[in-house]
Amino acid sequence: MSTADIEVVVTGLGATTPLGGDVTSTWEALLAGRSGVRRIDDDEHEWVTRHDLPVKIASPLAVSPAETIPRVQLRRLDRCEQVALVAAKEAWAHAGFGGGSAGEVAVEPERLAVVIGTGIGGAVTLLDQDDLLEGPGLRKVSPLTVPMLMPNGPAAWVGLELGARGGVHAPVSACASGAEAMAWAMRLLQAGEVDVVVAGGAEACITGITVAGFVQARTLSQRNDDPEGASRPFDAHRDGFVLGEGAGVMVLERAEFAAARGATVHGRLAGFGITADAYHITGPDPEGTGQARAITRSIEHAGVSASDVTHVNCHATSTVAGDVGETRAVRKALGDHPVLTAPKSALGHLVGAAGAVEGIITLLSIREGIIPATLNLTELDPGVELDVVAGEPRKADITAAVNDSFGFGGHNVALTFVKP
Repeated sequence: MSTADIEVVVTGLGATTPLGGDVTSTWEALLAGRSGVRRIDDDEHEWVTRHDLPVKIASPLAVSPAETIPRVQLRRLDRCEQVALVAAKEAWAHAGFGGGSAGEVAVEPERLAVVIGTGIGGAVTLLDQDDLLEGPGLRKVSPLTVPMLMPNGPAAWVGLELGARGGVHAPVSACASGAEAMAWAMRLLQAGEVDVVVAGGAEACITGITVAGFVQARTLSQRNDDPEGASRPFDAHRDGFVLGEGAGVMVLERAEFAAARGATVHGRLAGFGITADAYHITGPDPEGTGQARAITRSIEHAGVSASDVTHVNCHATSTVAGDVGETRAVRKALGDHPVLTAPKSALGHLVGAAGAVEGIITLLSIREGIIPATLNLTELDPGVELDVVAGEPRKADITAAVNDSFGFGGHNVALTFVKP
């Protein structure tokens, strides 16, 4: 058997999102058509009014990390590290490790790796500590500043928590980071370097500077009077995305190892494709050429044909240019038959966590046989010449599905999931 023939299965899922503090509550809220977007001009986000920002909406967490992380540990972690730990602990327990039902065969620390991506990292810490330096002075700056702000912090803390000695990695590829983490995990497993990888993405950076930066780039929705209707992927009247926060983590294993320990398999990560546009630092190639190549590589790696893929969980951020370009890519790579959905309509854009959380949603769609609806889709953009699930969730028998993730810098990642 070649390394490429090694099957990679998903045995654990964990998440904390604007829709719920775990996978179950997030999935149930998504199927119920609820939105995580709300106004944020409150005491917790006072910088909105202090700087008179035109965007006063975002998708903050539904459940604070303080609900599950001890207060002493909480103070040592940036918020993006906190959400990574919350999601990783849930995924680890769900996979049957740490006292779970499938723990008879333990994974050796040297055969366990962690790959957690982030797009921005600990910017909240950087801003807060700079305020202290400029105000009270050096003596007030935390000695943990660098470990809290470094982009590999979420991966490092998860690795410490789980005792992973097989490698700890932190891909940083903007909004494709979480999906790229899954791809790297699959590489590690198929190369035979480890038996288990805890992989995903984390982001928590709803701050004045990030909102201001996205405002100046003209990428954020300004529907302040209609928060729940602001994120409108594929809709003809969309005006930008809504910034969110959260984390999504999967436990991925070699199928042989998972079987030996009696683990429950929820699905299979069968293939990935990674490409770059080399087109523009923020704008996607309007023809979707690089995105289409990523999708094609992913299904070829998975050993499935374009006709096998009946569902695509889209990146679809609700930007004017991005959504239509993505549908062109899907049509080039797969044809006109796949049914699409866009979870960012409910979640907002979780940046580095988006691909991981949406990967979990893709997997659940396959396992449960149902595709969540795209919210706020009242008038389909005429450039979107594909079937998009809207109004109500749709039952579907899905054998193979693709999850798209694209990031500033021209990063393209496509993951192909199949039934176990």
